[in-house]
Amino acid sequence: MLYDLRYGAGDLAEAVRASRRPHPRPVRRAVAVYSLPRHHWDKTVAHWAAEQERRARQRLREWVGRVLRLVNTPDGTLDLAAAEAVDVPPARHRHSGVWFA
Repeated sequence: MLYDLRYGAGDLAEAVRASRRPHPRPVRRAVAVYSLPRHHWDKTVAHWAAEQERRARQRLREWVGRVLRLVNTPDGTLDLAAAEAVDVPPARHRHSGVWFA
């Protein structure tokens, strides 16, 4: 058990009326402890994060492939207007797996 010393509003007002320092009261704090998925070398989060990373890389390769197909023309010149129209979202590797850990 943890005890913390705190001043209540009534204690502060009473101390002001009596022209003295307030006396703190001990307040018991409760702590809830949860077991984390990484506890005891559990590898499920690592496997899930690695799977999320592979999927993010596959999506990134797919987007870059689309950009290259739009920008590269058969005659060898680059289509700059098509390059400006395509937006590639940033890859967020290991974001979901680590976030839910």
